[in-house]
Amino acid sequence: MRGLFLLLTVPLLAIAQTFPLETMEGVRANKVVAEAVTHKGKKGIRLVEPAGAADGNEDRLLLLPVADFQDGAIEAEISGEPGGGASQAARGFVGVAFRVGEDTAKFDAFYLRPTNGRADDQVRRNHSVQYISHPAWTWSRLRTEEPKKYESYVDLVPGEWTRVRIEVDGVKARLFVHGNAQPTLIVNDLKQGEWKGRVGLWIGPGTIGHFRNVKVTKK
Repeated sequence: MRGLFLLLTVPLLAIAQTFPLETMEGVRANKVVAEAVTHKGKKGIRLVEPAGAADGNEDRLLLLPVADFQDGAIEAEISGEPGGGASQAARGFVGVAFRVGEDTAKFDAFYLRPTNGRADDQVRRNHSVQYISHPAWTWSRLRTEEPKKYESYVDLVPGEWTRVRIEVDGVKARLFVHGNAQPTLIVNDLKQGEWKGRVGLWIGPGTIGHFRNVKVTKK
């Protein structure tokens, strides 16, 4: 009985999966064109919009083989910059989606706006990172209804590899950038509540995104 008691009181170990993303093996492109490349001297996967992509497609994702992420951490190196011919509103939107639904329209995500990081405009700098919860809670709705709450500043350079870490626990999530010990953005009320879903790498319109060295740790 003593041995059984000890077994029951040992906390469950976290389960970690790593994805170097040096090839396309095991991943699936959704509404993006994906290719294994070398960017800034490091191997990774590049994502761009397909030619003639329809406006309003927000679930531009590279889906990882992680089906049941609920709580835990996601770490990655990501890079974003506006593509050739992108509109003036393009910011190089690049990020990580979690709890992605089966139809991919439903997900929570944190993303970067790299061209805002060193803009000569404080308001733009304040919009360097963003939380969204699709399909209902777009960045524009969040900014209108609860301004400043779901965005923050961090130093960013377009096209450069940037380390990010997302920690998710119930209805709370934290975004850490550049390996900093303190979070860049804190969300205490994930808009779709607590549930399990997939993990995806996300780009916004007019973006060339690169991703590598992803680690998903499930609690």
